[in-house]
Amino acid sequence: MEPFSEHTGLVAPLDRSNVDTDAIIPKQFLKSVKRTGFGPYLFDEWRYTDRGEPGMDCTHRPRNPDFVLNQERYEGATVLLTRDNFGCGSSREHAPWALKDYGFRAIVAPSFADIFYSNCFKNGLLPVVLDGGVVEQLFQEVEAEPGYRLTIDLPAQQVVTPRGERFLFEVDPFRKRMLLEGLDEIGVTLEEQSEAIQAYEQRRKQEAPWLFPEP
Repeated sequence: MEPFSEHTGLVAPLDRSNVDTDAIIPKQFLKSVKRTGFGPYLFDEWRYTDRGEPGMDCTHRPRNPDFVLNQERYEGATVLLTRDNFGCGSSREHAPWALKDYGFRAIVAPSFADIFYSNCFKNGLLPVVLDGGVVEQLFQEVEAEPGYRLTIDLPAQQVVTPRGERFLFEVDPFRKRMLLEGLDEIGVTLEEQSEAIQAYEQRRKQEAPWLFPEP
């Protein structure tokens, strides 16, 4: 998993509350478990005017010109600014996969659905919770200033605007470590318990050798 420390990126404003995971990545795309290849289908039903299907070439699909990610000023955005309860609905891990594969590194919102929030940390995507009034201020600044960028500083746990204004955010220490080191729970376990795991495997080979046939 790619580590996250500090990131400065163009902000795309998605001015919607209660964006569910089926809107983030529709159900027909859930057949793959590779974690990659979902970016072209992110927000598929809002982004395109036809129905998307797995494996479809999106290069020449008809696009909705009013949708934020189709607007030239937000091309290449890596920070998503949105509203309350982002990522609600089903627990599909494909939702953060699609956002990450598109190119987003961080999402800023007043609140997130719990399972989606947790899944983000497991996949190298930083969800940042800021006060609703601050988020509203950021929406206004993004609208007024083309090319608006935010800096997300995870070690300092702060969001920095182009004018130098700083907003602190909270993050669980364990989840913070996961992102800083680019580890998921399995990676942390292997890093901290590798000797104990190897000792257990050796003991089991002696206790139950029939479970470990020679190749």
